[in-house]
Amino acid sequence: MLVDSHCHLDYLARDEDLDAVIARARRAGVGTLVTICTRLSEFEAVYAIAARYRDVYCSVGVHPHEADGEGQRSPDRLLELAARDKVVGIGETGLDYYYEHSGKARQQASFRAHIAAARASGLPLIVHSRDADDDTVALLREGHAEGPFPGLIHCFTAGPELARAALDMGLYISVAGIVTFKNAEGLRDTLRAVPAERLLVETDSPYLAPVPKRGKRNEPAYVVHTLAALAELKGMPAEEMERISTDNMFRLFAKAARPAADG
Repeated sequence: MLVDSHCHLDYLARDEDLDAVIARARRAGVGTLVTICTRLSEFEAVYAIAARYRDVYCSVGVHPHEADGEGQRSPDRLLELAARDKVVGIGETGLDYYYEHSGKARQQASFRAHIAAARASGLPLIVHSRDADDDTVALLREGHAEGPFPGLIHCFTAGPELARAALDMGLYISVAGIVTFKNAEGLRDTLRAVPAERLLVETDSPYLAPVPKRGKRNEPAYVVHTLAALAELKGMPAEEMERISTDNMFRLFAKAARPAADG
């Protein structure tokens, strides 16, 4: 069984074909999906999708792009929503200095609140980091010094320094379709050094469709291509990488129930 550990089903729902998207994912062997919240103002819509579909879960959080308008100063609201039964993660949160749609100070303050929520809830922190490696590491270490928390760097595109720091703090690395891109050899070099037991796969759909679907709207069924590329990179059969990454996902997202058919 495959898992898409990070997708945006609420964005895909705008095309009014979500039932078909879910059906295609299941035919492709994707048994569990985690749909990610990027704004608290949209949480109810995200949660409704998770509630509607068997084996779909969700997160609660504020993307760094939205930190100016919806960034959190305390973990309280996040913890309140995280208590719902199908919420399995905190985020996505983190830092994005590439676009800097929100100010750095507000991104950092919101990131700290999400870290506190992950520590208090025990749910994994879902971290977005772009052009902000040093500050991402600094804030993760600052938070870790106050007490450990589970988490992952999602859609990993950074270099070996962030990977090593994340692994040292017990975090996981999630791999998206970028690993299939021709110009991503630097990323592939970094991922070769990450133990398979710390890797997850995701689509980040509707974005970043993997080769051979690049240029199309991404969707959870396409995670099979990312898994195949990762298996080749790690020098193992796709079935083995599938088993390992799926086990990793349920170990990290421990509140999500493994489908009965998967045993």
